[in-house]
Amino acid sequence: MKQLLQKYTAYNHWANNEIVTTLLKLTPEQSEQDLGGSFGTLRDTVLHVWNAESTWYQRLLLVEKPIRPGDDYIGAFQDACSAWVRQSKQLAEWVVAATPARLGHVVAFTRQKNEHYKMQVEDILMHVCNHSTFHRGQMVHMLRQLGIKKVPSTDFNRYTNKN
Repeated sequence: MKQLLQKYTAYNHWANNEIVTTLLKLTPEQSEQDLGGSFGTLRDTVLHVWNAESTWYQRLLLVEKPIRPGDDYIGAFQDACSAWVRQSKQLAEWVVAATPARLGHVVAFTRQKNEHYKMQVEDILMHVCNHSTFHRGQMVHMLRQLGIKKVPSTDFNRYTNKN
């Protein structure tokens, strides 16, 4: 299972980096244009995924009250994109260093509305990567709405053919 999780989190980091290469070319107006979707703008979508990956990573570190770095973020869009990619790299590196016992651990956590949950680390990792994949797909759609023709493919098979 560890080998699969290493591959999947490495893919997640690679795919995030691929989409960010295109996002970094946007003007501030493009990154903040309301295009519909779950979060409206590419900026808000990036902040959401960065928040999610960071929150789940902190839960893996057993942080009781994770800090969401994208909440109230006022910095440059490009800096948020870079921070998101760094976060996904940290997640992949965490998996490489994790013992099999750690990967099988069950994490107890409280969500924002004081809802208590327990999740196995392996399931958390699968969720994080799937969640990011979903929103990368939304970003591709949003980029195309902006008229951007050259959008990288972030399909898993593209990653496996490169590595």
